[in-house]
Amino acid sequence: MPAHALLITGRVQGVNFRTEAKAKADALRLTGWVRNNDHDGSLEMHIEGSLPALQQFEQWCARGPEGARVEEVKVKNVAQEYGSSFEIQM
Repeated sequence: MPAHALLITGRVQGVNFRTEAKAKADALRLTGWVRNNDHDGSLEMHIEGSLPALQQFEQWCARGPEGARVEEVKVKNVAQEYGSSFEIQM
């Protein structure tokens, strides 16, 4: 199963991005995690699942929830972590 690391920049904190990303990931049956990068205001994510689901999730991330202004989504292939759910990390 493919795994991707995402780095999302722009106005992505304080707009419920993590909560809505979890709902989207759960709907697509993706596993992984999302967390804020407090030092620069970006978001980091690790996602695993089918390639079509990953692509759909990444397209959603490029828009984000209402109130977000996504500047860039960097995606790279990474090793699987074999999680069983999608979690919001603090």
